[in-house]
Amino acid sequence: MAQDNASIVRRFADEVITQGKIESAAEYVWEDVVEQVPLPGQGPGLDGLKDVLRSMRAGFPDIVFSIKEQITEGDKVASRFEWTGTHKGEFLGVPATGRHVRVWGIVIDRLEDARIRDTRIIMDTLGLMAQLGALPSSPTP
Repeated sequence: MAQDNASIVRRFADEVITQGKIESAAEYVWEDVVEQVPLPGQGPGLDGLKDVLRSMRAGFPDIVFSIKEQITEGDKVASRFEWTGTHKGEFLGVPATGRHVRVWGIVIDRLEDARIRDTRIIMDTLGLMAQLGALPSSPTP
């Protein structure tokens, strides 16, 4: 069962995020999915998740989301991921820069009946903002 859960998470990442089939998210995620650490402005449930995914694809239309390793225990799957993309649209308030980014993170998903019931994503958002040039430069002494 645990390996099946890991495969479900991998298929979700590939089909929904990388291929951009946002409406397919309902096949992998419960309608009332709980995002333990929502992104700024993320609404609740599946609709909130779809909004965030649409926003990511609008900001980074060539996004590729790769799962590098997974650990499963019971109904939980921990996935270390990396995503890359070119910043061609506004994302998290930052206008398009044309910069290519590489962002790492870990997501812990809990599955129930072969769909994601709740999720917790820890992503290097600070590193993303630095790559986009959105952080103020350090003052010179």
